[in-house]
Parts: sequence; structure tokens; C-alpha cells
Amino acid sequence: MTDRWEEGETVALKRAGSPALLLRLARGPQKVGEEGVLDLTELIGQPPGGTMVWLGATYRALRPSLSDLLGSVRRGAQIVTAKDAAHLLFLAGVAPGTTVAEAGSGSGALTIALAHAVGPTGHVLSFDRREDFLEAARANVRRAGLESRVSFRLRDVATDGLDVSDLASVLLDLPEPWAVLAAVRAALAPGGYVAAFTPTYNQLERTVRALRELGFDEVRAVELLERGLHVGEGGTRPAFEMLGHTGFLSSGRRVD
Repeated sequence: MTDRWEEGETVALKRAGSPALLLRLARGPQKVGEEGVLDLTELIGQPPGGTMVWLGATYRALRPSLSDLLGSVRRGAQIVTAKDAAHLLFLAGVAPGTTVAEAGSGSGALTIALAHAVGPTGHVLSFDRREDFLEAARANVRRAGLESRVSFRLRDVATDGLDVSDLASVLLDLPEPWAVLAAVRAALAPGGYVAAFTPTYNQLERTVRALRELGFDEVRAVELLERGLHVGEGGTRPAFEMLGHTGFLSSGRRVD
């Protein structure tokens, strides 16, 4: 990535008070949903941060943040929320330049977070047993401009395991993550982490029990609750609504 726009990059067009509009930088007019047609040719070779006018509104052309990328995900399967995705990456020790895997591609939201975290020199292997989920995730990753960092594979890891080894991290978003933990342990490099997302207490208990039985170290379990604050001069208070239970997170580390 250079300090100037290159053809093929993903551009976040942002105007005050509205979510970013993500588009692939290409020459010539391109259709933007049902709103109209936009030509981004003039951005090529220019530094990010410039402005352009479209349909009477002024937009600033920015490189997309992770929040912008996740906001563009078209949902099919239920996605892992941002609060959980961020902590899963922390629990799994995901770092730039590493090779990581996920089982359960879903709609690709966690895939995008992983691809963003490993950077241009890392890689994500995304497994799912359903072709429709793989297609949905692939489309969302392509829309985010991160397809070069991800390989999608049609595979039921619960029955066939993972056909890779020496992974730095594995993330699981499956109905029965405990069923694949033995295969995950074999696929991890020494010191590698596994992290799992499970919606119910029963799933959490079985996952943590399996982590302990298989000899994983640093076993953790956590739930994150997100409460916004209504901030006003002299009248700041918690918001009445909050993002409560979405799932339980658990993790362990392979230490032989």
C-alpha cells in the first residue's frame, strides 16, 4: 500500500453523519446500488483524503477502517459482533504476518477482521462445510478488498479435520467446536492459540472441558457486554439500551 491511490484498492467515501460508502477503485463509471453512477478515475494517483462531489453531496475519499469494512458486510448467517470479534483476535494472538485459520466462514465478518489483522504479509484460511456460506463470505471479503489475503475451502472440519499445520491461530464459530479441538491442536504450531465463539452455556462448558482434557494451557472463558453512554454537559449517564449477551468466548494455547 502506497501513499497514493492505486487502481483496485477499496475506497471509503465518507460524508458527515453517514456511514462510509465502500467502492473498488476502477477507471470509468460504476453503478452504486440504486443510487446512481460514480466515476472514481480522478482519484487514481492522488493521495487519500481528498474530496469529491457526487449527487450534490461532498465526500472525502479515505482508506477504509475495520469499522467501515464490517459495516459493509451483507448478512446471511448471523455475524460475530465487533465487540466479540476484537476480543477473539486478542485471545487468539492474531498478529500481522501470521497464517491463521477459521472454521465456520458464515457471512465473512470475522474473516474480514482476521484478514485486516494479519495484514498484507499474512494469510487467512477459511473453512466451511456449506458452499452457500462460502460464497456469501467470499463476496463480502471481495467487497472489502481483502480477497488476496484469504483462501476459502469447502471442508467439514468436524469430520475431516484441518489439512494444514504450523498455524499461529485457529478461530472457531461452529455449533460443536469441541468436536474439532483435537484436530485444531494438531494443526497449531507450538505456542499457537485457539479461540471459540459459542452462544450457550452448554456449548461453553463442553468446549472448555475439551480444551482442558486435550492439555491446552491458559484456558480462558469470558463474556463481553457493551453499554453505551449518553454524554451531555453535566448530564452524562448510561444509555437505556445495551448490547448484552451475544456469545461466550473461550480460548487455549498449545504448549507441549
